[in-house]
Amino acid sequence: MSGQGGKKIAFGTKPSASDWVRDGEETHAPAEANQPPTSKADIYTARLTIDVTPELRGRIKLAAFGRSTTVAELLRALLDREFPAEKDAQPAAPERPS
Repeated sequence: MSGQGGKKIAFGTKPSASDWVRDGEETHAPAEANQPPTSKADIYTARLTIDVTPELRGRIKLAAFGRSTTVAELLRALLDREFPAEKDAQPAAPERPS
């Protein structure tokens, strides 16, 4: 190939952190406004990926199994407790080792 044909990407202004976070918060209403969402995919549309050690992953899976729930449901509940939706709400105090 003789040329370097490629896409030209124009860079604009950098979005603020709150604008960037809100981009993933768009909600999609069900086809009928009065019908509830039909699946988890209709409710949970943002994906969060984190790296954990195999040991921590195992502990999380055991905890979820012991509570008869899924890892995803366990972690959603944990994140909801730590980061409540209300602006003035304070997260629970971190547990201190005994």
